[in-house]
Amino acid sequence: MKAATITGEGTPVAKNVTVVNDWQDAAPQAHEVVVKTEASALNHLDLWVGIGMPGLGLEYPRVSGSDGCGIVVSIGKNVDEAWIGKRVLLNAAVRQTEKILPNVSPSPEDIRMIGEHDHGTNAEFFVAPVANVLEVGDVDPVMAAGFGLAHLTAWRMLVTRARIRAGQSVLITGIGGGAALAAFNICNHFGCKTIVTSRHQWKLDKAMELGASDAVLDEGEDWSRTVRGLTGKRGVDICVDSVGGPLHHPCIKSLARGGTLVTCGCTAGHAPKTDLTRVFWNQLSVLGSTMGDMHEFREVVSLFKNGMAPVIDSIHDADDASTAFARLESGEQFGKVILRWK
Repeated sequence: MKAATITGEGTPVAKNVTVVNDWQDAAPQAHEVVVKTEASALNHLDLWVGIGMPGLGLEYPRVSGSDGCGIVVSIGKNVDEAWIGKRVLLNAAVRQTEKILPNVSPSPEDIRMIGEHDHGTNAEFFVAPVANVLEVGDVDPVMAAGFGLAHLTAWRMLVTRARIRAGQSVLITGIGGGAALAAFNICNHFGCKTIVTSRHQWKLDKAMELGASDAVLDEGEDWSRTVRGLTGKRGVDICVDSVGGPLHHPCIKSLARGGTLVTCGCTAGHAPKTDLTRVFWNQLSVLGSTMGDMHEFREVVSLFKNGMAPVIDSIHDADDASTAFARLESGEQFGKVILRWK
């Protein structure tokens, strides 16, 4: 079958992306389905797979992709035949143990990611546990693929972890990325005041056109005073950050008393400067968050079915996968980068 393969570790990742027509056919095991891919979407995780993730021992060539929408074409043992022919959307975070308590979030070692640990959705067909797909019916598969993982990640960050409430003020760093724009969507759903940051003025302009309350240009200096000025010196209730590195400290300084910083990544560095005095004196919460379970997935996909839509940056034919990877790798995208497979 056709697949967009990453042939080896290294940067730029795009130069190692090759589309082949003889990738091994997808075959389901018990409790699994094979999905004919209509669309897949790229995430920063695809770049990490290409760069090489220490400790995982990934073998190459491999197929990344943790977002996919398509039609179920075959099933493994113990799967109801009624799944065949249904359009489904993937949650790539597969729980590895049934011993986790129902109301306890799984830890990273309890999750196996399709598209990271296992071959993913950037192929003509992909395999997934039937427990990790939702029927989505008559929807645009491009929009569905662009919605999945980013909005699930943002939903867990804001709703499950930060316990967002209507009318709160939220700072979102790095607007233009998939998770940041998904967080922006969810904040709008809750009627929150949104302040966004970016290193690019044109991205801030786009965010303002979409309804952001305020925008702050990140010129490499501490912008927390600007954020606090936009909130009458109070600070924001929640900060959503996936950048880390030099942005962590300004995020901490931008929080109101009792505020929450929730992070799902550290693309700019994992060991930032912080301010523990401010953390304990202002009774701040610093929370980590990753992926989301099927209960959360059902909640957020219901918003998609009722009109919430991802921002799409660009759509590429599957044969042009290296260009799609290059677009994501450039950091110039505003929204999701999509591969179309039919």
